[in-house]
Amino acid sequence: MTLSNNQKRKMKSAARFYAVQALFQMEASGQTVDAVVHEFEDHRLGAVYDEGEMTEGDVDTFRALMEKSVDEQATIDQMTDRALVAKWPIARIDPTWRALFRAAGAELVLKQTPPKVVISEFVGVAEAFSADGKEPKFVNAVLDHMAREVQPEAFGR
Repeated sequence: MTLSNNQKRKMKSAARFYAVQALFQMEASGQTVDAVVHEFEDHRLGAVYDEGEMTEGDVDTFRALMEKSVDEQATIDQMTDRALVAKWPIARIDPTWRALFRAAGAELVLKQTPPKVVISEFVGVAEAFSADGKEPKFVNAVLDHMAREVQPEAFGR
């Protein structure tokens, strides 16, 4: 079966969402990246629940984000710290947003997707996790700063 471009895009979007969940789970539970990746691939990506079927995630995108997030965590966290207000180092922010910044930072570092697409996609993920609607603006500002640091050429500099 050949997938349409729209289906591929949805699967990549789902993989980003799952990567944020998996990174959050790793931090909360202390599990290894391998254990979490296997759990998500075996039980989460495309799972069916009482509420309905989850979108199938693109496994390659999910794995790439997970590997790069873990391999480059120190670099991504430092980049995130530079994008945050000085009084709010990454260690002080909510673990959900930490996971999101690590996944988005990984995709920015991979340089396979235009930074504006990465920002838009992860702002969409932020909307799914947002309690009061303010977080997506915060996420957008931080990711814009990170993207300009990693890929200044994409912003005309």
